[in-house]
This record gives sequence, C-alpha cells and structure tokens, in this order.
Amino acid sequence: MLKWRKNTLKFGILLLISSCVLETSNSLVEGLESTRAYDYTKYHPMDEIYRWMEDVEQGNPELVSSTVYGHTYEGRKITLLKFGLKNPEGREKKVIWMDCGIHAREWIAPAFCQWFVKEIVNTYKTNTKLEQMLQNLDVYVTPVINVDGYNYTWVNSSTRLWRKSRSDPPPNSTCYGVDLNRNFNANWGTVGVSFDSCSNTYCGNSAGSEPEARACDGHCKMHEHILCFLTIHSAGQLILLPYGHPEISAPNYDELVSVGKAAAAEMKKVHGMDYTVGTSPQILYANSGSSRDWARLIGIPFSYTFELRDKGEFGHLLPEEQIQPACEEAFAGALSIITYVHDKAFNSGVLV
Repeated sequence: MLKWRKNTLKFGILLLISSCVLETSNSLVEGLESTRAYDYTKYHPMDEIYRWMEDVEQGNPELVSSTVYGHTYEGRKITLLKFGLKNPEGREKKVIWMDCGIHAREWIAPAFCQWFVKEIVNTYKTNTKLEQMLQNLDVYVTPVINVDGYNYTWVNSSTRLWRKSRSDPPPNSTCYGVDLNRNFNANWGTVGVSFDSCSNTYCGNSAGSEPEARACDGHCKMHEHILCFLTIHSAGQLILLPYGHPEISAPNYDELVSVGKAAAAEMKKVHGMDYTVGTSPQILYANSGSSRDWARLIGIPFSYTFELRDKGEFGHLLPEEQIQPACEEAFAGALSIITYVHDKAFNSGVLV
C-alpha cells in the first residue's frame, strides 16, 4: 500500500510538472502566434491595428500591457503598448518612448511600429541582451498617434496624402486639421510653420491646442525617467536631432550626432541604404513645434526623428514590397540607439 501511494505521488508530481511545461509552452506559442499570424508586409487600416494591439497584449501578458492615454479630436482612442519585464533586483525602471503616424499619410511609420513590436515579442526570450534591457527599461510604443488623420487617408485615393489631424476649421475657414508636429510647445510658431489653416504646416492657434499633442505631452510628463524619445516619420532617409530652430543647439549635440551616426551605420549594414544625420536646419529645413524638439526641451536627453524610406521616388506612397527592408533597417537603427542609451544608464555605474 505504501509503495502504491509513493508511486501515485510521483505520478501526480510528474503530471503537475508536465502540465506546467505544457502551459508555458502554450503561452509561448500563443505569444508568437499573436504576431506571426499578422501580415507585417502589408499596410493596415486602423481597425485592424487596434485588433492587432489587443492580440499582442493578450498573447504576451508577461511582457505587454496597453494604456489609452488620450483621445483624438474625433474621439478615437490614442493607445500605446508597454513592453517590459520585472526587474529582478526590484530596481526602478527607465522609459523609452516611440511613436509613429503623427503625419497621417506616412504609412510606413505605423508599419514600422508594428514591425518593431513583432521583433521585440518574437526575440526577447532568446536574446539575452534584449531581455536584460527589458528588465531595466519599459518601452512605450504608440503605433498611430494621429488616428483621425490616418483613418481619413484610408477613405479613398483623394484622401490618401492627407497629412494633418482632422480638427474643425477655425473661424472663417473651411480647412480642417493641424500639423501635429508643429503644435508642440517647442519654440512654437517661430520658424517653418504657417498660420494659414489651409497649409500643410498649419501650427494651430496655440502651442498644444490639439488633443493629440496634449495627450503625448501629458503622458510623457507623468514619467520622470524617460531616457529616449523616438518619433517615426517618412520620407528622406534622415535621422534628425534637436533643434529645428537654426539658432538653438542641444547641450549634448555632439553626443546626439555620434549616437545618430552609429545608428545610421547599423542601418546601412542591413540593405546598404544611406541615412543622413543632423539637425533639421542642417539637412532638411528649419521648423518649430516638433515633438522631437519638445522632448529635448523638457529634459529627455536623447530625442530623434527617423525619416524612413525613400529619397523621392515614391515618397509617402512607398510600395508594400519595401515595407520589410525599410523596417529591417529602421529596427537596426532604433535598437542601436536604445542599446546605447540603456548601456549608458545601467552599465556606467551612474544612473541618469
């Protein structure tokens, strides 16, 4: 009888272990399925992106959570995905911010945010360095920040190249929308903007007048430990650093250039594409009110705008066959910057 009980106990323990292994295996499979079943080489309308975000969160509960941190002018949710693992030492974590789709017509930008998420979800369990970074960092990713504008670009071919938000026209005008990347409180309204509401660079009637810009501002200011702010655009193959105003220079300008050039070098290794690094006045044009400049002004030490492919052949109508190579090189660049920022904060012995 005693021998039978011991065997029964052993059998029960084996069943429990098998059950735990199977549950872990199923969880891993579900997490991978949530990203692998999705077609990352296609552009997706907003309703599909929302569903994809839900699937990613549900399939990876140990890594991913979501937050609705604002609403657009037309009342749509502005949602981010947060990626992070528990710090084994209980240490306070730092934050990386990434947003895409602030300009509605730049479809490759949201496509990249989705690609970035896929790479994180599918590799962090087998990439020791990435796992370490996710134990020290929380990465916030907003796939589409200008949801109204992005949604409008899907209406028909005549709306495909819409750039701005979809806020109502000001008095005595019939022109909708504000350029959200001219609406932040960063030397607002000084250079590279228009006060004509029909212009693509209309900066709004005041700094932070638009709910999308206020949502970003408010959520970022809730977190004192944001190390890096990455905002993804197209086109031109550029890595832009603060500031857009030609008479103002970031205090860590040299380091920003060095880190940006290292990222561009990593990007070139992937498909041989050149990305130019510099401030907007140096390599593009002067502007004010950008989220990149605003992020640096509020104290986020590393702030960059990525302008993805291409250099003029297709512009904002980048073909779907270029999504994968564009995202692969952009991921290499983003990971280069994030790794540098992480290592500076956590491996130098001095937390910033």
